[in-house]
Amino acid sequence: MSSTSSTPESAAARGPRVVIIGAGIVGCSLADELTARGWSDVTVLEQGPLPAPGGSTSHAPGLVFQTGPSKTLTAFAQYTVEKFNSLEVDGLSCFNPVGGLELATTEERWADLHRKAGWAASWGVRGELVSAARCKELWPLVDESKVLGGFHTPDDGLARALLASRAQMTRAQGRGATFLERHTVTGIEQEDGKVTGVVTDRGTFPADHLVSAAGFWGPVVGRMAGIDIPLLPLAHQYAKTTPLPALEGVNDPRTEASKPILRFQDRDLYFREHTDRIGIGSYAHKPLPVDPFAVPGYDAARAKNMDMPSSYPFTEEDWAPSWEDCRWLLPVLRDAEIEEGFNGVFSFTPDGMPVLGESRDLRGFWLAEAVWVTHSAGVAKAVAEWMVDGRPSIDLHECELTRFEDAQRSPAYVHDRGAQQFVEVYDVIHPLQTMEQPRPLRVSPFYARQQELGAHFLEGGGWERPHWYEANAHLAADVPERDAWAARHWSPIAAAEARVTREKVALYDMTPLRRLEVTGPGALGFLQRMTSNNLAKKPGAVTYTLLLNESGGIRSDLTVARLAPDRFQVGANSPADLDWLLRHAPGDVQVRDITSGTCCIGVWGPLARDLVQPLTRDDFSHEGFGYFRAKETYLGHVPVTAMRLSYVGELGWELYTTADLGLRLWDTLWEAGQEHGVIAAGRSAFNSLRLEKGYRSWGHDMTEEHTPYEAGVGFAVRMDRGDFVGRAALEALPEQPRRKLTALLLDDPAAVVLGKEPVHVDGAPAGYVTSASYGYTLGRCVAYAWLPPLEPGTGVHVEYFGEKVPATVAEEPLFDPKMTRIRR
Repeated sequence: MSSTSSTPESAAARGPRVVIIGAGIVGCSLADELTARGWSDVTVLEQGPLPAPGGSTSHAPGLVFQTGPSKTLTAFAQYTVEKFNSLEVDGLSCFNPVGGLELATTEERWADLHRKAGWAASWGVRGELVSAARCKELWPLVDESKVLGGFHTPDDGLARALLASRAQMTRAQGRGATFLERHTVTGIEQEDGKVTGVVTDRGTFPADHLVSAAGFWGPVVGRMAGIDIPLLPLAHQYAKTTPLPALEGVNDPRTEASKPILRFQDRDLYFREHTDRIGIGSYAHKPLPVDPFAVPGYDAARAKNMDMPSSYPFTEEDWAPSWEDCRWLLPVLRDAEIEEGFNGVFSFTPDGMPVLGESRDLRGFWLAEAVWVTHSAGVAKAVAEWMVDGRPSIDLHECELTRFEDAQRSPAYVHDRGAQQFVEVYDVIHPLQTMEQPRPLRVSPFYARQQELGAHFLEGGGWERPHWYEANAHLAADVPERDAWAARHWSPIAAAEARVTREKVALYDMTPLRRLEVTGPGALGFLQRMTSNNLAKKPGAVTYTLLLNESGGIRSDLTVARLAPDRFQVGANSPADLDWLLRHAPGDVQVRDITSGTCCIGVWGPLARDLVQPLTRDDFSHEGFGYFRAKETYLGHVPVTAMRLSYVGELGWELYTTADLGLRLWDTLWEAGQEHGVIAAGRSAFNSLRLEKGYRSWGHDMTEEHTPYEAGVGFAVRMDRGDFVGRAALEALPEQPRRKLTALLLDDPAAVVLGKEPVHVDGAPAGYVTSASYGYTLGRCVAYAWLPPLEPGTGVHVEYFGEKVPATVAEEPLFDPKMTRIRR
């Protein structure tokens, strides 16, 4: 069997041949989105029967809560609500907008709901904090005495996932798509690193693009393609009660529910109505991993008395504690029993985000995995845009397949972190909180010295990153006290480390920052084409530049050092940068990640030259070693690549060497610095100093959704040279941006915000905070926010846990505007 043949002309009109594996909510949504964009040669293969094939969609309770800390996931959910609201099957809407209600039964949760209300305002979701009495009105079965308050989101609700799948399947079929049930994929054909076809037990289907939307079977599909998919299937308990007299005659059987979806996150529980019964989901039990390679097919599952492959037997012993918690909150359940229950399988990743995008190793192999019903239509739209237009309309860096480091791809890592994501689904998570296992995983060569100095480590990208050092506690000065939330994962020692950096000199471990080497005869031309600034400078030059997409959005920012005519060292942000460059590199250019084999120390402060100059015969004076210049030299016995850069606004250098010599470099600098009062300083001080200087952090302050001129990095764009990716889009931009990354200073010297809070202008939400930190030099908290263009001096309010904190738009840069401290 093969896809329908057609003439070359009709084939061109139908677009490339696309095969989607999986006809759950994601596969159906994607087929609908692709065909709506003119790609009608779409075949959807499903191993089970349609329209309920037995995957996660078939048992999903359909909860759609739009609000969360991720702007991207919220956007996915918003589109899902919008789209499903517009779909009907047999006169029944595919979405029941009953709203959502999250309860607080502890002070910690009540505070967290205030933070969640802030996210809703930041991302444009309707929501309000309500009293316990109002919670009782919305859900009369709740014991009001147990509740402190709630967060009500009237536009959330219940997605009818199977109906939505049917509706989108029908629309896609009307545009030419084919859906085939009972087709089990057994292999993936490829040639010259590109997908060519999909093999099933009922024939082979040619393909130019293959999308794995197989849900928890994703790793099985990935293995056929030779691609590791970092996904862990886990079972989640769901139960339905016996009929409740209190619900008799209350709900229409067709719509099933009239009350908001109820979340009791303090006990890892949620509730929804099923006409006269209540459905209950629990994350309170231990993680129950499922081997995707051992999940039975549809018929085999039925033969084992399973309703479907994704529905495992209910484990009563895991349920018992949750049932007591349910009865504690809902007294009506004290006279009820559990009528039916199952352990439903769905997918978790190490960071809890979806896995999306095209593999570089196998072109044409796309992933749309670890996607819940909540985000399904939004994900499908983004992936369809990506496939058809070459880029999605929203930033997806949190979801891209390429975001994971090699160290984060081991089966053990995926298992441990995926299981922990299950445990933490409803936990109150601090923005700086990191998982405890497996740690330590990646450490710099200085790790032993950092431990001796009492480093407090947080983790990022698998790296142990010092945030402050207890050895500096004796230097701590008086700083404003913080509230309990802002004080987590923070120490006043950071203020001392920032002060010493401004007054003397400090060593910063910059090893976790990604380093790439680009070499070959075509290296300069390649980098000129791929980036926005002019890199055609003599060896020894260092240039700050941007990676843009075709629409002019900022994919990343880079620091590029030309070390030789055909050799460049590139400071990048994530594995996605390496992937992007490798995808575009011509045959005469080699791109190599050198991060793990190298290390870096930032030596910054007014005494940095006094520390470094005696260690080398090279001239490190301002005249002999200018700002944004690089030299390959020796410090003591250690060969280094020295770059005169500073992300803290002080004189100094980034010093690179190989990993085997890193400890010797640290010890050399440490010993030489004793007479100058050198200290080791951590990321907490670093973040404070860089915000005082206005240096942007990609992924936080700016993403692909922002242009250089909006983000305040237009100086890294040179339009007076040849073509580069994104240039045409920049030329077409309006003269005045409609929004700007704006510096704010909080008016109260004791006030602190942390990021993602809404910013109110003239009493209404107008934007949100991207990065924030207390500026110890300035004596105020610095916050950067996306806002409409505002004049310096304009008053605004940042909403922090429900409190409107006054702030003022500030002129940039906030610290040392004439750059006298760096250029000396």
